Amino acid sequence: MGISMQKKKLGLYIHIPFCHSKCAYCDFYSQSNAGDELMQRYVDALRLQLEDYSAATRNYTVDTVFIGGGTPTVLPVKTMCELIGTITRCYNLSKDVEFTMEANPATVSLAALTKYRKLGVNRLSLGLQSANADELTALSRIHSTSDFEASFTAARKAGFDNINIDIMYGIPLQTAESFSNTLNYAASFDPEHISVYGLKIEDGTPFARMRETLILPDEDTEADMYLDCVSYLSVCGFRHYEISNFARPGCECRHNLKYWNCDEYLGFGCAAHSYFSNMRFSTKRDLMLFIDAMEADISRGGIMGNDGMGITESQLKNAQPIDEFYQLTPSERVGEYIMLRLRLCDGISSSEFESRFGINFDAVYGRRLQIYIDNGFMKYDGDRYAFTTKGMYVSNYILSTILDFDKDSRIVGGIADGSDKA
Repeated sequence: MGISMQKKKLGLYIHIPFCHSKCAYCDFYSQSNAGDELMQRYVDALRLQLEDYSAATRNYTVDTVFIGGGTPTVLPVKTMCELIGTITRCYNLSKDVEFTMEANPATVSLAALTKYRKLGVNRLSLGLQSANADELTALSRIHSTSDFEASFTAARKAGFDNINIDIMYGIPLQTAESFSNTLNYAASFDPEHISVYGLKIEDGTPFARMRETLILPDEDTEADMYLDCVSYLSVCGFRHYEISNFARPGCECRHNLKYWNCDEYLGFGCAAHSYFSNMRFSTKRDLMLFIDAMEADISRGGIMGNDGMGITESQLKNAQPIDEFYQLTPSERVGEYIMLRLRLCDGISSSEFESRFGINFDAVYGRRLQIYIDNGFMKYDGDRYAFTTKGMYVSNYILSTILDFDKDSRIVGGIADGSDKA
């Protein structure tokens, strides 16, 4: 009798670097007003890359797919359907795969959503950001609340029973009252998931150039917004499971949990990040370089002949225009696990940590965390360390005191469900 090997689990992230117009706060890699021909060329290049990696993942089951951007729903429907078809043809998708697509409320229709749902997309992430018209204008969003209502209704009619709503706090012109109204508005639609992101002014964006003239909530108001949000959504039945994410029980974003749990995922397209075969790597933020590399057949020789057991460094570097690449050392794996797991409200179990790394977490890190436990920023139940709600709000600062944060923070740039997208 043969012994069956259980396949490892894998997530796929596909980056669509197109938008109708670029939001003033966004530093994700995307360009606006691309024509259909360029979008088709890019998706054709994506499909080649997806085909190239399929042999290397033969022994994996894909249990999450996330199409993000940019705004994926600006693609022509035919082009998007071709992309979805390549994913489902080339990869072993699990029967219960979580298949997410991001969408701007101004860029979807019932007909398109119905097609995507029939092709296997079963989770939609809608970028509301604010329910206040002036705030949407200040963010340079192209949609209105009417657009959002129409898109949410269309998604339900198309058969989507797992919908996320993105909203933001700390944005121009926002007050505690207007943010409360946005929270109430989002919750009134009874979504399965809500993501709540604080505005970050990123270098190189229009907001960075306007920094001195932006009318923003002060730090105390912004902190109150976050704390009030956690309390309000809890009353509404949403579980706070990660710093910025809230879900109905059982509706946590499984794809994002791969990031927080240091599980394997592959990113496709320009600017996409991956963690695979103990390697972290990303593709250059250059649309035409990516298309030219795929069209020039550079990648055909490196990955396709693989035996399904992963990829090597040489195969990877011959397969695409690599931007960042590094193999994790044991100490880096520990640091990344601590940084990412502590983003989760479940935190870190000392016993699980020792089982995974052979290191006594209490002995190495417990003393460093005691000051935060004493001051109410963290909690400890005898096995598990986790941030409290007020600790979550200042978690980056706390993590920087216990880890080499500048080195380890480089990996979080590709996280999905971000407020800078769609």
